[in-house]
Amino acid sequence: QVQLVESGGGLVQPGGSLRLSCAVSGSIFSIGAMGWYRQAPGKQRELVAGITSGGVTNYADSVKGRFTISRDNAKNTVYLLMNSLKPEDTAEYYCNADVWVSKWSEGDYWGQGTQVTVSS
Repeated sequence: QVQLVESGGGLVQPGGSLRLSCAVSGSIFSIGAMGWYRQAPGKQRELVAGITSGGVTNYADSVKGRFTISRDNAKNTVYLLMNSLKPEDTAEYYCNADVWVSKWSEGDYWGQGTQVTVSS
């Protein structure tokens, strides 16, 4: 079984920073692309940032220049550093990973979500 466990969410004032972490554990052969998504109440889930196994990153236009995604392959962990947070960044944030459990079997896995609230 594969598990993704997020941490680091919370309440922060506008302009503040948070760092989210997501650790992948279980029966892992290798991990491909990883990413962070978010879903605000009444809205669809959207991609915030992604990172390939080789470290190539992509970002939603709304977070470019403010958020940074990174990964530590030795720890099977992906991070999201969020700076200059705005109220519109308030959402449940979900970690996603493309995990190979064997040389021939791959699946798409999600974390349980962590709440980020930006408010004064």
